[in-house]
Amino acid sequence: MNSLLLSVDVPPISHVTIWGSGPLGINRTVAVYIFATLATTLLFWLGTRKKDALVPSGFFQNTAESGVGFVRSQVIMATMGPDGLGYLPYLSALFFFIFFSNITEIIPGVQFPANARLGMPLVLSLFTWAIYMVVGIVKQGPGHFLKNSTVPSGVPWWVLPLVVPIELLQVLIVRPFSLMVRLFANMLAGHLILVTFASLTAALWALSFTVVIAPFSFALLVAMTGFEVLVSFLQAFIFTILTAVYIDSSMHPAH
Repeated sequence: MNSLLLSVDVPPISHVTIWGSGPLGINRTVAVYIFATLATTLLFWLGTRKKDALVPSGFFQNTAESGVGFVRSQVIMATMGPDGLGYLPYLSALFFFIFFSNITEIIPGVQFPANARLGMPLVLSLFTWAIYMVVGIVKQGPGHFLKNSTVPSGVPWWVLPLVVPIELLQVLIVRPFSLMVRLFANMLAGHLILVTFASLTAALWALSFTVVIAPFSFALLVAMTGFEVLVSFLQAFIFTILTAVYIDSSMHPAH
């Protein structure tokens, strides 16, 4: 056991999340986001070249139409209703961009989800927050939007001095912060788990190859990789559906 522990070389967090910059300050994180942007753009461009065809054909068209149909039915119609169909292009692009930024975690040679860094989750959260605020002000008017966002219905007047600041804090800070942390923390945690399992697997194989331990450790690493594929999809879906929920609350206030 001691020899195994001594042979395990788990890199520190800084080594698995930060790389030195190359030309123009481009590092792997920037490269992943460039890849995600190009992949999202190419997917929709190639997928809509034959938009007049009655039957989808080809990988790109089927993938694009399936993805847009999924966002339409499982995100927009489930949370916003028909009034939210105008946001379909943005929500579809958001879903695919986050997914492509996450899935690089399992690509050999990259093995890092760019959303495990704090910057882009923060930017995307601020975009969602800005849309939420603008839609609320346009649809309800500044006064009604502020009232509906900070004054819950049915609350006694003497409790409002305590409730209103809490609700205002939630609208201005808690919502975008929680949206950012949910994406960032989940992807960072998954990445660190994969790094740990990969290091343990390599140490077991280097220490002594056995017909029981080595295949088991490798199978567990494969299973964790498959699980991270699911997590990459779920985090893209959760961020997108929460964005839809926030926009819907601006369009259709509950009180």
